[in-house]
Amino acid sequence: MSPRALTPLQPAATPPELLRNFCIIAHIDHGKSTLADRMLQITGVVSDRDMRAQYLDRMDIERERGITIKSQAVRMPWATADGTFALNMIDTPGHVDFTYEVSRSLAACEGAVLLVDAAQGIEAQTLANLYLALENDLHIIPVLNKIDLPAADPDKFAAELAGLIGGKPEDVLRVSGKTGVGVEELLDRIVEQIPAPKGDPDAPARAMIFDSVYDSYRGVVTYVRMIDGKLEPRERIQMMSTKATHDLLEIGTSNPEPVPTKGLGVGEVGYLITGVKDVRQSKVGDTITTHRKPATDALPGYTDPKPMVFSGIYPIDGSDYGDLREALDKLKLSDASLQYEPETSVALGFGFRCGFLGLLHLEIITERLSREFDLDLITTAPSVTYEVTTDTGEKISVTNPSEYPDGRVAEVSEPVVKVGILCPKEYVGTVMELCQTRRGNLLGMDYLSEDRVELRYTMPLGEIVFDFFDHLKSRTQGYASLDYEPAGQQTADLVKVDILLQGEPVDAFSSIVHREKAYAYGTMMTERLRKLIPRQQFEVPIQAAIGARIIARENIRAIRKDVLAKCYGGDITRKRKLLEKQKEGKKRMKMVGRVEVPQEAFIAALSGDVEGKDKK
Repeated sequence: MSPRALTPLQPAATPPELLRNFCIIAHIDHGKSTLADRMLQITGVVSDRDMRAQYLDRMDIERERGITIKSQAVRMPWATADGTFALNMIDTPGHVDFTYEVSRSLAACEGAVLLVDAAQGIEAQTLANLYLALENDLHIIPVLNKIDLPAADPDKFAAELAGLIGGKPEDVLRVSGKTGVGVEELLDRIVEQIPAPKGDPDAPARAMIFDSVYDSYRGVVTYVRMIDGKLEPRERIQMMSTKATHDLLEIGTSNPEPVPTKGLGVGEVGYLITGVKDVRQSKVGDTITTHRKPATDALPGYTDPKPMVFSGIYPIDGSDYGDLREALDKLKLSDASLQYEPETSVALGFGFRCGFLGLLHLEIITERLSREFDLDLITTAPSVTYEVTTDTGEKISVTNPSEYPDGRVAEVSEPVVKVGILCPKEYVGTVMELCQTRRGNLLGMDYLSEDRVELRYTMPLGEIVFDFFDHLKSRTQGYASLDYEPAGQQTADLVKVDILLQGEPVDAFSSIVHREKAYAYGTMMTERLRKLIPRQQFEVPIQAAIGARIIARENIRAIRKDVLAKCYGGDITRKRKLLEKQKEGKKRMKMVGRVEVPQEAFIAALSGDVEGKDKK
């Protein structure tokens, strides 16, 4: 603990001029959570005895993977010559799939600490988060982290960072989140440079919900940033979007554990507990006001995130459907970017069609459903939204191959994304080759420094959601970083490939792919199912088809009983008679028999497309 750290602030509203609201933004694995740990220790809000690595990462899955999934707000005291300031810090995720989480945190702040690894330099998500912060008109404090590493080159990357945001290399702070070097100077810089929050203390209360979580004992815990007026305990509050009213049972700040206070004033960040158990009552981006003296104008809120990847989630046991719905409701509260709606599948039964911001987001949500709610689930192969125009001019939005129209299709358009790839200059050729094989169009190429290049492409989203990032990492020996954002739609030559078992289509295995890749998908899927489906009493054909045209086929050979076992010696006609009788039985069985695909085969076949997808 620094000698300038005080005991945590007394529970009372702090005047706005002594408040500083900021967040830490960076690429994944550049040391945000480690720097936040040192700040918590130096300011004294967490004692050395209670300290642990990644203190603000509360989920087991975050600690295991070493990544931040949810933003966490914490209040810290810091004494300077001008008085004792309250610093409200929000530690944000760094992965491209959790950009929505970052954008909500930025709206609750006046400044941002832009963190760059002194050994790796600027990465794709560094740029994406910087542009987000500039759009929100935040004051940026550039910081180089990990200066204690042997591979660190602070002078080179300080010049690169200064060139990016404008300024002098000597203005870039150099810190080590691990050892604590330079962190006190960073806290002083935050107090000096980040502006105090502005708001009208006498106006009707207005607070924006920037996050919320579900607590099984206390109900919905809502995190807010006060804009105008003040809120006090036992007051009756009103949600401006739904007009629902609740009694404020507890109000306080996170220090980093919840500490009840006598109220929240202008610019303060804290939590509210109303005892509400219905998760839909607390919508992220909503404005809270008082019931007695309500505000007339709601705050702008947030734009709703657009899902990039769709996947079906089904319970292995159909009786778990109600539990899955309840679990998704609760997860939606802590992850506002998750979208879902009920759907049914002939093969898999009742489930939900879910929209995610990317493959890691899908992976994290399914793992949280399994761990936190003890559910056994199947997820179907991820797909994106296609716009299909039929011959009659009707437009259909297709998120699932089973929704693809059977009639004549005039045009299909697919979502396109703008992709930013940062890599060392020696890998430019291999990256360009990879992007061209995925139908990418080069928009431009910029040298950020002598040896680092940014490549900008437009690419179909369907081409990058599966294994693009894995190939990019392997071709650049792990040095490339990727960021993408939506860029509209484009028409393309896309077809639906159906997988037929015994002539019957299995909707869970259907996929919409580019015509050039249809044959490869068909042969891969038929071969995989031939290995996974157990042999039946009769021969089973597995076919891949585009409409009525078969493009690939595999056969599962029949299990044949040895009917000649009892014929030792004797006339050949007797043996032939037995074999013919067996052949007739197999033919009759094939006409009435159904192929049951075991659950394990479904899981293996569907997860084969997405296995091994690691964090970007």
